[in-house]
Amino acid sequence: MFNKVLIANRGEIAVRILRACRTLGIGAVVAYSEADRDSLAAQIADEAICIGPADARRSYLCAPALISAAMVTGCDAIHPGYGFLSEDEGFADVVRAHDLAFIGPSAEVLERFASKEATRRLLAAHGLRTVPGSAMLRDEAHALAEAERIGYPVLIKPSGGGGGKGMRLVRNAQELESTFKVSRSEAKAAFGDDSLYLEKFLEENRHIEIQVAVDRFGNAVHMFERDCSVQRRHQKIIEETPTPALNEAQRLDLAECALKAVTAAGYENLGTLEFLVDNKGDAYFIEINCRIQVEHAITEMVTGIDMVALQIKIAAGEPLGIAQSDIVATGHAIEFRILAEDPAKDFRPQAGLVGAYLTPGGPGVRMDSHLYPGYEIPTYYDSLLGKLCVWAPDRATAIARGDAALRELLVDGVTTNIELHRAILANQVFLDGKVTTSLLDRVGSAPFVAAGSR
Repeated sequence: MFNKVLIANRGEIAVRILRACRTLGIGAVVAYSEADRDSLAAQIADEAICIGPADARRSYLCAPALISAAMVTGCDAIHPGYGFLSEDEGFADVVRAHDLAFIGPSAEVLERFASKEATRRLLAAHGLRTVPGSAMLRDEAHALAEAERIGYPVLIKPSGGGGGKGMRLVRNAQELESTFKVSRSEAKAAFGDDSLYLEKFLEENRHIEIQVAVDRFGNAVHMFERDCSVQRRHQKIIEETPTPALNEAQRLDLAECALKAVTAAGYENLGTLEFLVDNKGDAYFIEINCRIQVEHAITEMVTGIDMVALQIKIAAGEPLGIAQSDIVATGHAIEFRILAEDPAKDFRPQAGLVGAYLTPGGPGVRMDSHLYPGYEIPTYYDSLLGKLCVWAPDRATAIARGDAALRELLVDGVTTNIELHRAILANQVFLDGKVTTSLLDRVGSAPFVAAGSR
């Protein structure tokens, strides 16, 4: 096991990793930018070290600064969290070259799965059905020809990353022509890679992902699925498990097929395979995330497995220590991403000084956050303030518990999406378990904002 880990991330995930390290008896050092000097993670860490200015390119995305911080503080491993350098095979290789461990898949594994378009082909060869799409696009003319072959509507997708950045839905050639250069520019800015490909857009689909864990000895398990269909701008805002879209046999079949394919393809460490599921229950693989996911907490709540600790153990060379038969999912869990943004103003990001901050409590309620009264939310990073998660024996009770918890949650001084979450919970489509990824994009946030304000 490691002696000391550098946490190369910020916000709630930095706090979460710190807690996992303490549970395992591992020392941890929090790396922070100048904008995060007063962050909760930096304040509660045993050690903290500044790695540069607010600009992420000169701090959280700066490999030399992170390597130096790890070596100066005597760390033997680096945990990149999610986002930033968590799926960067070059960074993982540099970490290893300095005799440090990268807590995540190896550089070779990250390279194998780096291209989303190539990963689709790889896992299709191991039995997963994929959404019709294109190879890597050479230029705009190639994109137009491929879109005509696939059939509109199509998604333009960056091959080098996710989170909705650079992704565009286009319904005709004119939209593709006006969007192609913008998507390429956004992909380059976000991932350092402007390569794009096309994917057929499935109307009224569900977004379901399978959580897997594979050690270096070939032991592999899945931890069931999460439904991430409530989205805005292709970014998840509510996740739940189990999915109400599939029956038990369908859920287990999808999980087992995903695990079989990804292990055959040579994956290692924690990973999440993402699928689109149509209204007939047919699942189509779209991509893999080679890192811990934002929504890992609800899987922890239904399985009782500390996934961050498991990830660290795998990276340290330990066997999984659990068999598939040991993993049982109990009850229903829902996660609400609490974001500093204004749904009434096209989800515009917000910043400001947090005044009162009150978190809900009670059975089955968990709040992962880096907020505290007096914290100044910086403008340099994403808008995630925390994740409110609830668990209950069944979905109806989980929804009721989620609404009660959202009513108690107070983040004073900044506009958030708390009321939007409450309005979605009260919507009949959500209550019936029939939400698709297009819900907010199709009708907009206005009906939900209006309902939440009453």
